[in-house]
Amino acid sequence: MKPLLQKIAHCQECSNHLEFGPRPVLTAHKESKIVIIGQAPGAAVHKSGIPWDDKSGKNLRDWLNIDNETFYNPKKIALIPMGFCYPGKGKSGDLPPRKECAPLWHNPVLSQMNEVELVILIGKYAQDYYLGKSAQKNLTETVRNFKQYLPKYFVLPHPSPRNNIWKAKNEWFEKEVLPELKYVVEGIL
Repeated sequence: MKPLLQKIAHCQECSNHLEFGPRPVLTAHKESKIVIIGQAPGAAVHKSGIPWDDKSGKNLRDWLNIDNETFYNPKKIALIPMGFCYPGKGKSGDLPPRKECAPLWHNPVLSQMNEVELVILIGKYAQDYYLGKSAQKNLTETVRNFKQYLPKYFVLPHPSPRNNIWKAKNEWFEKEVLPELKYVVEGIL
């Protein structure tokens, strides 16, 4: 795993398309129990080089009911975004993750992890990529039907503070989904 992660750290595959240059941000270990697949690092994470080192990450750790030490222990949790580098700003937020990363790197990384018990798919990009045609018509319906994807996958919206409006419109998420998420994660860890 170490040589592969070093190779990814020096990846230049889409460097011509990245306003701030490449800085792949991910963690993984051959003993990881849970894999969290998100979108792409934001500007704060690009700067720090630490996955989920922002308000979204704090929200996610709250959703999972785990502390920083557990979250950042790659023997327990691998943090693998769809796009490893910050894609830059768009008109209404960050640009989508670059499409080169997942096809190029996900299988090589995941194939070295033999103890994975759960893959958490955060957001539509990860869900569409991994669920394919079994994803529902939209993210809300996919998350509402989360039990359909267990025990392999757990589907979540992005924990960004920008999604507070979505959470307010979908009260079932905090009542039904988050308690189940905490229960499943606790059982694995």
